[in-house]
Amino acid sequence: MTPLFDSHAHYFDARFASDDECPEGVDNLLDRLFSQEGISHILNVGTDIPSSRLAIEQAKRYPGMYVAAGIHPSDSVRYPEMETELVALRALLTEGNDKVVALGEIGLDYHYPDTNKEQQAAYFRAQLKMACELDLPVVIHDREAHGDCFDAVCENPAVRGVFHSYSGSEEMAKDLIRRGFYISFSGTITFKNATKIAAVAKNLPHDRVLIETDCPYLAPHPFRGHLNHSGLLRHTAEMLATLWGMSKDEVASVTAQNAKRLFFKGE
Repeated sequence: MTPLFDSHAHYFDARFASDDECPEGVDNLLDRLFSQEGISHILNVGTDIPSSRLAIEQAKRYPGMYVAAGIHPSDSVRYPEMETELVALRALLTEGNDKVVALGEIGLDYHYPDTNKEQQAAYFRAQLKMACELDLPVVIHDREAHGDCFDAVCENPAVRGVFHSYSGSEEMAKDLIRRGFYISFSGTITFKNATKIAAVAKNLPHDRVLIETDCPYLAPHPFRGHLNHSGLLRHTAEMLATLWGMSKDEVASVTAQNAKRLFFKGE
């Protein structure tokens, strides 16, 4: 199969350090993924400053691994001193490390009833502004906050990037694409109860779609509930191939080209 580009992963996650969930160890797993499982690139995505640093250290060991550094909306509440965190983030993004190719994971997450929406919004808007200043694409997390996420990116028309593990409407996806964004689909499009999001994926322009694992989360069918990793990305590619009436190789090639265009500025 044509090599796959996993556009969103978290290999620093504690689940990869668990002997029960990942008995071979994360380093052996990554060695196998790159050498035997047909994975050409992985974007390792930070969720706060410590995890972004871990992501960078991991990426240094693998030519095909790159990094997005940022502060996730659900993590932002643990860091009330926003300016301190933003200074540290800017340092990570500007220290000349060619492994860091995007700012993320940022956005809004309204899933839990005790969400501090004001804190999340402040972090989101500050990081969107930073991405514009540094000319970096963004990786956006949007969970049950579609309208507010859309409004925030509209307030920053120069920003570009990807809405990862997309769960919004087809209309919003096409509007985001018109504004220069990409849409990424995870293993959720393989779920039997996810017919609506599969229908969205089917109807989007192929040159604006990425695929991802969001591992260790969102393992595709038939591995739902298990530890996810980039070797399972082929199941998402297979579903997209079915939806688009294309071969798996064509989907792998198109989505990898799209990811390279976004993260490597047209490579």
